Amino acid sequence: MPDIEDFRSRLLQEREKLLSLQATRDASTATVQLDQSSVGRLSRMDALQQQAMAQNTSQRVESTLRRIEGALRRCDDGSYGYCIDCDEPINERRLEFDPTAALCISCAEARDS
Repeated sequence: MPDIEDFRSRLLQEREKLLSLQATRDASTATVQLDQSSVGRLSRMDALQQQAMAQNTSQRVESTLRRIEGALRRCDDGSYGYCIDCDEPINERRLEFDPTAALCISCAEARDS
């Protein structure tokens, strides 16, 4: 059985790291200004591309934060380390790779197909 407190600690550290990144990314996703003097040497297309990349990163961070919160809830209610579909234990190596994993390999593969 996995060491729940170790995984909880890892999840909390990752959440803090992502929350601090979230604060810095807010400026990157702001609306691109039409005033070329505020954009500097970047063209408007470059600025739009950077904005789109920042928004994509923001969506990935939000998704990861939701998975972390779910894993922390499972730690609290005693269901961490068990598949949410079949209730079988999740392989500890899978949890080492992804502490937010909520599905065993079999159930994850079944959902992907």
